[in-house]
Amino acid sequence: LYLKYHVKVHDYFDLIILYIGSRIYYNLINNNLEDTMKTIKKKKKDNLTKDDLIYLMEVEEPKELEAIFNKAYEVKKREIGQRVFYRGLIEFGNYCVKNCYYCGIRKDNIDVERYHMSKEEIMSSVRWIYANGYGSVALQSGERRDPQYIDFVEDIIREIKKIGDIGITISLGEQTEETYQRWFDAGAHRYLLRIESSTDRIYKSIHPNDELHDFETRVNCLKLLKKIGYQVGTGVMIGLPDQTEEDLVNDILFYKENDIDMIGMGPYIPHNDTPMGQQELNIPSKQKRVELGLKMIALTRLYLKDVNIAATTALQGLDPLGREKGLKAGANILMPITTKDEHRAKYQLYNDKPCIDDNADKCKGCLEGRINSIGEEIAYGAWGDSPHFSKK
Repeated sequence: LYLKYHVKVHDYFDLIILYIGSRIYYNLINNNLEDTMKTIKKKKKDNLTKDDLIYLMEVEEPKELEAIFNKAYEVKKREIGQRVFYRGLIEFGNYCVKNCYYCGIRKDNIDVERYHMSKEEIMSSVRWIYANGYGSVALQSGERRDPQYIDFVEDIIREIKKIGDIGITISLGEQTEETYQRWFDAGAHRYLLRIESSTDRIYKSIHPNDELHDFETRVNCLKLLKKIGYQVGTGVMIGLPDQTEEDLVNDILFYKENDIDMIGMGPYIPHNDTPMGQQELNIPSKQKRVELGLKMIALTRLYLKDVNIAATTALQGLDPLGREKGLKAGANILMPITTKDEHRAKYQLYNDKPCIDDNADKCKGCLEGRINSIGEEIAYGAWGDSPHFSKK
């Protein structure tokens, strides 16, 4: 049976054949399978459909999973190359106006030690990133909208541009169009704003029901970012309560519909000091969440082809080899933590975050070994902009 996948996958259409073949075999079980497969191979299809994606998302047999990951890696090699692009991640503050039910730095968590890095602390990390050839810096913090914060971020971006030829990604939540424009004009050119779930039902279940956590507002922010000229990134949590394979496929379709350039998504990991972390939730096992995370990377690569996709630290949080597996499933971006050592443990969005006891130098050597072990090359000094964006 073709579902046993003894035939090596040679091209994109074989994944479609896998889907169609199973359906025809079910309905024509008494037919000669060899003749059926010959008929299927005559069918030509340019793109995966929603039904195709759902079927592939439901695959569990190891050989079939391997075939999907291998095909996604082939697409990555063709569109991106066997290169990994770094974004040196600086988590410069954990004050947040939001109260998301899943997040460890939510406003109402009184057990987290709050901090905000100084300009000099941030610039010290930026200088390390530049000197070590990371190519890009990523600024991330809890969400704030006060004028002092907006001015501070603008000033930091301008100072970073003085350092040298370095790309700037920022991930600073929902802001006004004016604020987004100021930061863009200062020199930031990539913005990551995760939607967390494109399914309204799920989005509302993991956020308070108020104006500060409105789904349509968040979607509109993505549109504003695109209008201004940013390379726009978004992403979702995978393995949330009551999340179905179809919901995850709808997330991939959401990326397509909104012309997203960069994807940052990872498995859901609870945090003890949150409403969701304190409930008995019906979520998949760790192994299943890793599997779903890898399938999301692979199917996003197959469907969107030339976007940037991150292998997130959350994958490594559930599987010691999670980031390497993510790269082999089609991801091409890593975000090594370069936050100052004394602040790393204060920026935990979920339990048991990897690398919080390390420092930037140790992480660099560790990652080099991991990436080299899977035959990938680190693109030192390269910004690694989204090929999808450059084609617009």
